[in-house]
Amino acid sequence: MTDSAGGAPDPRKATLYGLSAVLMWSTVATAFKLALRHYSPTQLLLVSALISTAVLTLVAHRRGALGTLPGAFLARPGLYIGLGLLNPCLYYLTLFEGYDRLPAQQAQPLNYTWAITLTLLSVPLLGQRIRRADWIAIALGYLGVVVISTRGDLLGLRFDDPAGVGFVLASTVLWALYWIGNTRDTADPVVGLLLCFLCGLPPIALACGLLSDFDLLDARGLLGALYVGLFEMGLAFVAWLLALKLTDDTARIGNLIFIAPFISLLLIAEVLGEPIHPSVYIGLVLIIGALIVQQRGRAG
Repeated sequence: MTDSAGGAPDPRKATLYGLSAVLMWSTVATAFKLALRHYSPTQLLLVSALISTAVLTLVAHRRGALGTLPGAFLARPGLYIGLGLLNPCLYYLTLFEGYDRLPAQQAQPLNYTWAITLTLLSVPLLGQRIRRADWIAIALGYLGVVVISTRGDLLGLRFDDPAGVGFVLASTVLWALYWIGNTRDTADPVVGLLLCFLCGLPPIALACGLLSDFDLLDARGLLGALYVGLFEMGLAFVAWLLALKLTDDTARIGNLIFIAPFISLLLIAEVLGEPIHPSVYIGLVLIIGALIVQQRGRAG
């Protein structure tokens, strides 16, 4: 996927790329659950990471940036090894474990709290200050987490699968840490992500060998991993990157992401056959509301 605009603003193309990314991300919760019926979390991670690495290599080559790969790594090897351990290794390992334990309708909205987690971690790690809008967003967001995780039983606080909720929330911490660390990366964004995947593959393979096995020839598992690696880990990121590069209104493009969880719930209900519990909608509205409050607070 390339763009010939040379970075000049093109609102129409930016919107198309943004919508493409959102539509791809809308399908991945369903894809995760389908693939995890045939693969363990580590098996799914290994195969999808290999596929995504191939996709990112092709994209970097098409962008004419592949030749910068060795120099970028040698300039900051520790950074890329650390980031690669966070993403794709630990982030997707915990996320897939959470999806393996929870219904998709619970895991998917919980994962959207990563932006709130990022705000909290930015205080000790980046020296940023939490504003009033951030506190409101934190309260709304984690209230949404409790509503979804307890199916609305706020007084009883009985969680369907506390470990599953813990894994998904842990993945938001890892994803936030990755983006905080990524602020130090000055390489081409696709090259930087490719280096993270190259550095993450060895520990992923080790985890697969220790926690599962290399029996990866299940056709349905391979198909699911191909989809996850191609879209969730690969093309969706590139499309989003191009959308941000071509837009003259980052906030407008950023708002497109709020469409994804609602489309995702429709697919979860139709494809996976999960009856959506009313508490999921309530919790999701709270989480999306939190993200909107947070975004508007930054704009102000």
